[in-house]
Amino acid sequence: MKEIFLPLTPILHNWVKNITTHPAPLFQQIEQYGSPINIHHLEPLKENIAAYQKVLTKYQVAHQIFFARKANKCLEIPQAVARMGQGVDTASYRELQQCIAAGIDSRQLVLTAAVKNKKLFQLAQAHQVTVVLDNNDELQLAQEVAEESGSTIEVNIRLGGFSVEGRKLPTRFGFDLSSAFETILALSNNYPNLQYTGVHFHLNGYSVGERVAAIEQSVQLIDKLAKHGVHTHSLDIGGGILINYLQSEKEWLAFHEGLRAAILGTRTELTYQNDTLGIVKIADRLFGEATVYPYYNRTHKEIVLEQILTTKSSIFNVPIHQLFTERKLEFRMEPGRSLLDQVGCTVAKVAFRKKDSHGRLLVGLEMNRTQLRSSSADFLVDPIHLPQRDSKEKNEACYAYLVGSYCLEQELILKRKIQLNSYPEIGDLILFPNTAGYMMHFYESEAHLFELAKNVFWP
Repeated sequence: MKEIFLPLTPILHNWVKNITTHPAPLFQQIEQYGSPINIHHLEPLKENIAAYQKVLTKYQVAHQIFFARKANKCLEIPQAVARMGQGVDTASYRELQQCIAAGIDSRQLVLTAAVKNKKLFQLAQAHQVTVVLDNNDELQLAQEVAEESGSTIEVNIRLGGFSVEGRKLPTRFGFDLSSAFETILALSNNYPNLQYTGVHFHLNGYSVGERVAAIEQSVQLIDKLAKHGVHTHSLDIGGGILINYLQSEKEWLAFHEGLRAAILGTRTELTYQNDTLGIVKIADRLFGEATVYPYYNRTHKEIVLEQILTTKSSIFNVPIHQLFTERKLEFRMEPGRSLLDQVGCTVAKVAFRKKDSHGRLLVGLEMNRTQLRSSSADFLVDPIHLPQRDSKEKNEACYAYLVGSYCLEQELILKRKIQLNSYPEIGDLILFPNTAGYMMHFYESEAHLFELAKNVFWP
């Protein structure tokens, strides 16, 4: 069968276009710090925050945006967010401790860690950081820590168990909506060292409709609490706001069509050893979809936020933004990936070229697969080949798989076959665009005692 490559062309911010057009400094950085390196630029971060603020201001909604720090480890990012007057969502002791040590105001911090021990509560209490409580054991521990110190802890209550179209959304997080009223009422009356100020939720997936339903049901709870003298200051909708990585919807759809054809054997493979990326094949039938992030999205970032705010509530018969303004309720959100859109890229050095036992071209990079990994089955964005020298010869394009440095058969940087405009030379660079959100840090490890990638800020 004839090789037909299916590209997935990335959107590139101007700063990335500039460094790929004039890559000499990248080679210098690799020489200085080793491979791979993670390169960041703060201008897109400012643009992303400003885009959210513009929408919220348009509808006169009081707001606070908290950057979900778990999406990227670099302290410079939450520092920049704080300088813009917004906040930081921390999910561990070290995340919180570093932000405090960096001088970020405690009013700009919130603690949402999935597991909170006494030491973490003590740190939050000592610096008067708001804590989002997930369960009754945390509620008891928060009271214990606050009582021992003779002080108070400001708390938000995390909610779960929202109903959408007659179906209860499954979650392991939060107080179930059916019991949350009693919990918050008891908190206000029986936990003198805890100060309730708001509710919070974080939904799995990216549905606008589910977020609207969760806001409506949270507001119903807030109104019921108000009738019993309990005031709610803020409603936090968490994160999970989509971004768009790719230039072309046509390319995105063609890839998925081609992947299914490859799995069925009616075209050449698109992934190493015809990896299904999560699709199940039984006999000659395919079930399910690829378990990947939706890298192409028409509706993303501030467009999603505006859709949420302008949706008319079926319960209250007014737009969602009016639920906030009428109650003087502060809107909070905790975006991670969407604030980091176009903020960073990862660059690695070519170490070798070889063929595997079946004749596939393998290009070995000085990096490992944990340095470009999220929960998605693959990163479906074309990398950029940067030759170390201009060749006067017009080499033909070649198809290759990028492999890494761990001693595993499955050590692939990308499972997808990629097209290189020319045969790569040792010392060339491969740039992976738009990796700052989850891709570069979330699963990185030091197996084989490899050092973690150096994080560099540009310029």
